[in-house]
Amino acid sequence: MRILGIDPGSRVTGFGIIETEGNRLRHIDNGIITSNPNEPLAIRLKTIYDGVARVIGGYRPEAVAVEQIFLARNPQAALVLGHARGTAMLAAVNAGLAVHEYTALQVKSAVVGYGRAAKPQVQQMVKVLLNLPEIAQEDAADALGVAICHAHSRTLNQTLLRTGPR
Repeated sequence: MRILGIDPGSRVTGFGIIETEGNRLRHIDNGIITSNPNEPLAIRLKTIYDGVARVIGGYRPEAVAVEQIFLARNPQAALVLGHARGTAMLAAVNAGLAVHEYTALQVKSAVVGYGRAAKPQVQQMVKVLLNLPEIAQEDAADALGVAICHAHSRTLNQTLLRTGPR
């Protein structure tokens, strides 16, 4: 299964694409979609939408995983981040893809094994888990982490469905 992970942001949206074969993970690509902070919000959201749509069109993922919004001290920043997140999700849904959402705690637990891990720990484990030659850019590494979280969650859910209630 090919999974697109997205770390939404109004200035920088990270994306990461992985494939799963059984319990093996394989890195396909990662990168960022940048928008100009001096442009109006509507134009920045269009940039995010177009970028995510381009990634989906180019890599044809079967599922999309998006990081949920954390609680922000600044309500305006949280609102703008929510717009960016919704825009990325809309691009996925418009492409006919299921969207799965994960908290930062879930992502860190899936990648590092500890929900309060620091960003450098997540970046290092993403590098190790995907056998990357170098640590990915921060937003792209976060997006790869979201994709890894979905891969692990999906595997766990399939196992639970097979074994059924006890």
